[in-house]
Amino acid sequence: MNLPVSCRMLPPLLDICYNLPMFRMWGKIIRHNRMLKDHVVCDPSDRGRTLKVYAALEEICHEFDLGIPIWLDSNISEFKRISKTRFTKDSFIEDIPFDYLEIQMIEEDQLFR
Repeated sequence: MNLPVSCRMLPPLLDICYNLPMFRMWGKIIRHNRMLKDHVVCDPSDRGRTLKVYAALEEICHEFDLGIPIWLDSNISEFKRISKTRFTKDSFIEDIPFDYLEIQMIEEDQLFR
C-alpha cells in the first residue's frame, strides 16, 4: 500500500518532494490569526485525487494528534472551488484548542490540473 510521504519526516526525500511534479497538501492549525503548527504531505503515488486528499488529511490529523474532521457541504464546495478549506469546531467531534484547521493544495499532479 502506497502511503503519503511526509516531507518533514523524511529529509532525504525533500528533493523528490520539491523537484518533481506531484501532489502536495499543506495543513495548518490557526488560533487567533496565528499559525501554531503546520505540516506538508507529499504523495507521489498514482492514486486518484480524492484518495490522495483523504490520505493527506488523515496524515495531517495524525501529525497534529487530532481526530479526522467531518467534511461538511461548505468544506466540499470550498475545496472544489479554490483547493482550500477550513475545518472549524463544527467539523470535529471533540473540542479543539484552536480556531480552525486549514488544508490547502500546494501542488497537484499534472493529470489533475
